[in-house]
Amino acid sequence: MTHELIFGTVGAPSSTSPKPGGSSGAIARIKELKLGALELGWVQSVVATDKTCAAIKAAAEEQGIALSVHAPYFINLNADGKQWPASRERLIKAARAGFKAGATDIIFHPGTYFGQPPDQVYRVARGRLAGVVAELRAEGNLATLRPETMGKSALFGTLEETIQLSRDVEGVLPCIDFAHLHARRGDGSFNSYDEFTTALRRVAAGLGQRGLRHVHLHMSGIEYGAKGERNHLMLKEADIKYRDLLRALIDIGAAGRVMVESPDQEVDALLLQKTYRRLLSKKRAA
Repeated sequence: MTHELIFGTVGAPSSTSPKPGGSSGAIARIKELKLGALELGWVQSVVATDKTCAAIKAAAEEQGIALSVHAPYFINLNADGKQWPASRERLIKAARAGFKAGATDIIFHPGTYFGQPPDQVYRVARGRLAGVVAELRAEGNLATLRPETMGKSALFGTLEETIQLSRDVEGVLPCIDFAHLHARRGDGSFNSYDEFTTALRRVAAGLGQRGLRHVHLHMSGIEYGAKGERNHLMLKEADIKYRDLLRALIDIGAAGRVMVESPDQEVDALLLQKTYRRLLSKKRAA
């Protein structure tokens, strides 16, 4: 991996042609747009057959596109005893199919506090996630599982919690959603170069160069209220200071993927890629 960031979309770009369509069509469109990555949006269910997964993997390898998977939304590491087996199966199914499709990373929403003490929830989540990883590794599945930082204070998934899970469970790294972190407190904070840099330094302190050289980031504009995230926006319609974020990523030497979840994903992915390359070139020329 070069020590740079590559950019892509979460789900098929809006401009993907209906023919051939599907994931292979999305990969082809990512290549046409001169982006570098695609996060397969399997957010409702995982229905890809082995044949489909093999076709996705072949298409990505041919086009040189890095793949990840966004697992179904209905996963909760803190689900009650009756609900946990279904959550567990969704995560494992996404990881199995994703790995067959050539995805290196499996992104998932880690869960809800349900009003319980965060440290209690953490212990439950850690044990369950460790069990999932152990089963996957026993099968030879090498995909990295990435709990995502979440945009509401009622949801399990602070930056610190995702870092600690990554320290405690081998085979786990965070998916850092900077829009979610900006929205989480509902007060407009986490929106400056200094705050972004501090967060990235926490990643480095907790996970070392492994954490910084293999980042998987989500980015978009975001609307939020007192309880946190409401919905995604285009970057230019939102208040998030994406240029300062890109400067922080460059200055700290981050490498990996930036995946965009804006309503028109490729527009903002191309905006971020263009801005990043301009800022990186300027820094190198200085």
